[in-house]
Amino acid sequence: MRIESKKKRFFIFIVIIIILIVAWTLFAVIPPQKVIKDNPFLISKGERPLIAAHRGGKNLNPENTMLAFDYAIENYGIDILELDLCMTKDEHLVAIHDFSINSCSDVEEILGSNQDYYVIDFTLEELSQFNFGSKFIDREGHRPYADLAAADDENRADIIREAKLNITTIDEIFSAFYLTDLMFIVEIKNNGIQGEKAADILYSLMTDNQRYPNGNLLQRVVIGTFHDEIQLYIREKYPLIFCGASVGEAARFILTQMFGVNLFSKSNFVCLQIPTSYRLKGINFDLTKKTYINRAHQRNISVQYWTINDKEIMKELIKAGADVIMTDDPDVLYQVMIDLGYNFNK
Repeated sequence: MRIESKKKRFFIFIVIIIILIVAWTLFAVIPPQKVIKDNPFLISKGERPLIAAHRGGKNLNPENTMLAFDYAIENYGIDILELDLCMTKDEHLVAIHDFSINSCSDVEEILGSNQDYYVIDFTLEELSQFNFGSKFIDREGHRPYADLAAADDENRADIIREAKLNITTIDEIFSAFYLTDLMFIVEIKNNGIQGEKAADILYSLMTDNQRYPNGNLLQRVVIGTFHDEIQLYIREKYPLIFCGASVGEAARFILTQMFGVNLFSKSNFVCLQIPTSYRLKGINFDLTKKTYINRAHQRNISVQYWTINDKEIMKELIKAGADVIMTDDPDVLYQVMIDLGYNFNK
């Protein structure tokens, strides 16, 4: 009797193990629902990754300026401009990475003080007086635009704009490139009411058919933010906007795919923007594994790596099938692709 009881318990144990294995296999194998039918940021098999000029290619020219944008587009066949947006005092969205303008302009020299100056404290017209190329250091260690215009020059703003080194609004950027095939990765830096206002402005611009009749900007712009409340605001109010993964969403996606439980992934972003690795509590996670890319592609999610300036890593990502590579050195990535046999049709 005791032997039969043991056999029965063992049999039940085996059945439970088999059920768990089958369930786990189903979770891993059954393809998840696609986030979007057609994703313009997704490449086809065998195609080269899309080149995203990070801040316009900040190692080649002053970041987030029209000089940087135009140069990268004209010379290196880039597909995407990556840029950050901050709100001005008079509610213009300008391309700049930091809230402070000290590190990328001559504001301290012009205003005569070493205090911190912030975008939100100036109107667009006031910001136009500052040279946003003055702090740029080229690869030879020179500052070619430091003395572009004297502080007391009454034509200072015109000189700076002529050199394409003025602070630039997102509507100026859209106006310059909406008739091209160029796409955009845009990050909203502000949070709270200002972040929501930034989302409102962006949506209004992208859907302005009178201003951009042929641009179809909703299909060419993906918006990201580090602020979960702004991400939620955009998704609830503007469901047609393409969204990138928030930090938390990206982490959940990686963990879900790491354990092969696709059915538990509730991701609704169209672009997964990640570094090549992530370190958590002393453990280093390699995010370049092809399995992450393949599983993202099952959901039509574009996998976009930042910020890649090393040739060998570029080659690894190209081989793995990355959709987008963001780089400060678009000339380097361009040459790597040329060397690998890819053609660029300008």
